[in-house]
Amino acid sequence: MSALPLRLLLCFVVASLSGLAQDVPPYTEDCRSGTYPPSGPTFKGNVSWYTVNLDQAPQERWQKLISEKKTALSILIQAIKDLATSFFPSEKIIKLVDTKLPLLIGTLPCPFGEEIKGIADASGLPLGEVMLFNIFYEVFTVCTSVVAEDKSGKLYHARNLDFGLFLGWDVKNNSWMVTQLLRPLVVNVDFQRNGKTVFVSTSFAGYVGMLTGMKPGIFSLTMNERFSIDGGYIGVLEWILGKRDGMWMSFLTRSVLENATSYEEAKTLLSKTKLLAPAYFILGGNKSEEGCVITRSRAVCLDIWELDLKNGTWYVLETNYDHWKAPLPIDNRRDPAMKCMRRTSQQNISFGTIYDMLSTKPVLNKLTTYTTLMSVSDNKLEAYLRICPDPCMPW
Repeated sequence: MSALPLRLLLCFVVASLSGLAQDVPPYTEDCRSGTYPPSGPTFKGNVSWYTVNLDQAPQERWQKLISEKKTALSILIQAIKDLATSFFPSEKIIKLVDTKLPLLIGTLPCPFGEEIKGIADASGLPLGEVMLFNIFYEVFTVCTSVVAEDKSGKLYHARNLDFGLFLGWDVKNNSWMVTQLLRPLVVNVDFQRNGKTVFVSTSFAGYVGMLTGMKPGIFSLTMNERFSIDGGYIGVLEWILGKRDGMWMSFLTRSVLENATSYEEAKTLLSKTKLLAPAYFILGGNKSEEGCVITRSRAVCLDIWELDLKNGTWYVLETNYDHWKAPLPIDNRRDPAMKCMRRTSQQNISFGTIYDMLSTKPVLNKLTTYTTLMSVSDNKLEAYLRICPDPCMPW
């Protein structure tokens, strides 16, 4: 059995026993409308903007942002430590993180190790725990991403970022604990060099990789986790043990956002670079039919699913399953999302109608931390904190 079915089976059993599954999964609703501009019970707030100056030394770049977010970052990391000690009561795992992980900081590619050091210094948190925070996203992200082209040839790229599966259920608030604690850390970042924007991103304070971003006028990029037996757990373990020929997924996406100068260059890098973990890279450009889902194993590209207007493919939509395979029935976000896209039609696609789709349960679920909407041609990135009121699927 692959990693995801086993994990979701366990989650479903726990949810059923604890009363989380209020309906037979998946809990679905009719396609929502009129949710944009965001308001109401699924809207938790706007996301603040910060600037990171790439001309500064890597250890200094994040200091201002972290100075404002260090309390929220400390609360989250303490919660993660509490979860770890609940499984390992002797606290040996925390001691290993605090003493052994910092010895590996020099193995991270430049500038990521130095930036993580700077974040640890600015937050006052142990270096190993900040490293652990940056590793989490290689193995725990569950998302929905879409690239769509309207009738005029304009491209839209959007995503829900879902995170926190298995990371502590809060009975009082009927939600995942880590998901709740991540929302105060969501930030929009304008990465600048020589006073000019290089790329923009929606990210988490303290996290130096990128999961969601846009290079103005050129391309947009999101990353979704791809579950596999040969998955991120294996890649991270190999890296710890000394095999380091693979690239961290989120470090690759940031490097592509920072350095690639075209849609085609970005597609090549995302397709051919060896990875620590399998992934889906969802890439959008600035010309008609520049949109694709790149399905990756750790070693090779398995498939590139592209926009193809002649054959009726005006959007590509990815959750966490290969697009040529059926999703698990208890984790089927894909079909409800695609139903809403078809109902909207290419004629009516916009920020508002895509936000409606991403607001429809179970595309919106208890793990959803934020929604980001991007338009490369308009040089526009909007991000919103999200919450899923009951009844709502746990994932």
